[in-house]
Amino acid sequence: MKIAQVAPLYESVPPRLYGGTERVVSWLTEALVRQGHDVTLFASGDSVTQAKLIAPCPRALRLDADCMDQFAVHLLLMEEVFRDAAQFDIIHFHCDYLHFPFSRRQHCPHVTTLHGRLDIPELPALYREYEGEPVVSISNAQRRPLPWLNWQGTVYHGLPLDLHSFRDQPGKYLAFLGRVSPEKGLNRAIEIARRTEIPLKVAAKVDRADRDYYETEIKPLLECSKPLVEFVGEVGGRAKDEFLNHAAALLFPIDWPEPFGLVMIEAMACGTPVIACRRGSVPEVIEDGVTGFVVDDVEGAVQAIGRLGELSRRRCREVFEQRFDAERMARNYVAIYRRLARRRTVPIGSPIWPKGPTAVRRAKEVADPHE
Repeated sequence: MKIAQVAPLYESVPPRLYGGTERVVSWLTEALVRQGHDVTLFASGDSVTQAKLIAPCPRALRLDADCMDQFAVHLLLMEEVFRDAAQFDIIHFHCDYLHFPFSRRQHCPHVTTLHGRLDIPELPALYREYEGEPVVSISNAQRRPLPWLNWQGTVYHGLPLDLHSFRDQPGKYLAFLGRVSPEKGLNRAIEIARRTEIPLKVAAKVDRADRDYYETEIKPLLECSKPLVEFVGEVGGRAKDEFLNHAAALLFPIDWPEPFGLVMIEAMACGTPVIACRRGSVPEVIEDGVTGFVVDDVEGAVQAIGRLGELSRRRCREVFEQRFDAERMARNYVAIYRRLARRRTVPIGSPIWPKGPTAVRRAKEVADPHE
């Protein structure tokens, strides 16, 4: 198939450090190329790929101090994509709803993976307007706020099998990996470490939006928890592999409806079990008592740490290989691509189409009758 992958431009593909969506886009793109598809990646110019790269900007916007209007650059991205739309069998968007005004008016098969949370007050009205747009979820839990969207399937994220190295022996510290933000629960991770008296290493990114939270809430906890808690900052590549590989467990004490939680499967790839709060996708990703423990609070996490000896690190790796391989992710997406590409494509929202639920019904009526 001729496939376009459209990434957001905030990070390169793959990102140098933190960046979940762009990392997944990279793994998917390279897997599709390995499987013999003709892939074009729309991403920042510092991206690295075996696909054809079309870059609306020379470098990732988060690292470009000269970029003052990131939305303007993304608008140019949409223009680039739709200028070439007719040459693709399918266009796969990873930019949330940004392209919806364009794609509803184009005769091109397309699909959007929604990578973020959907329990935001402004989203129902927006998605009601564009409810004919075909979308993919990254967990079944992600769908709960908007179950009526035009869902085409759930595709779990996948990693290349050789990305992380397996370690059979547990390390001597707990790991926290991700962003420093209230919903990620770093304060809880620190409390867990203090109550168990097990060292905690924190590899985390502090976004500009979370700087005040870090300074007022987290930094004092780190200062008074030395030397038990060590803040190592952002890690990527080999450093991330070593960080997860040598941990006894990954702490994932979230307080929000996590859409997927990429760090959980990265830890499993190393053989490192995960102790995670029962929110969002966690019960779908973690097999309780097999690849980690699903808990309800700090007390549950403390008790779970005492049970880590019951888990097999080798089994964690085996489950990762069975469920979260990048090749499997790519095949599941291709099945969705083929189904959408076989349909007659009518621009929902054009003058001959009504908007809203009627548009969804009319779109289904022109679908391939053999579907």
